[in-house]
Amino acid sequence: MASGYGLNGGPSRCFPFWQELLSCYVINSSDDDDTGKKKCVPAMEDYYECLHHRKEAARVKLLQAAYREAEAKKLQENPPTAGQIRNLGLLDKEEDTKKVLGTS
Repeated sequence: MASGYGLNGGPSRCFPFWQELLSCYVINSSDDDDTGKKKCVPAMEDYYECLHHRKEAARVKLLQAAYREAEAKKLQENPPTAGQIRNLGLLDKEEDTKKVLGTS
């Protein structure tokens, strides 16, 4: 963000958020009174989220935990059979029966 240019020469990913934050500061604060900066908190949060993706990462972590919990519950309710475990679903049923019977 130091230069405002992205990797490909255009504006950086968060530059619009930075402009919004800067304009909010210019409009709402002065040299004498900084109380107007409190109005810029939402713009600052948006800019920090663009930079660091903390809210997005927390949301992804929560979704992954819920998915893993649902998968574990599904396995408890419907456990795999011995045949499914033995071939891990890689062999066809015909090939599996041929191996068990010892015929080619």
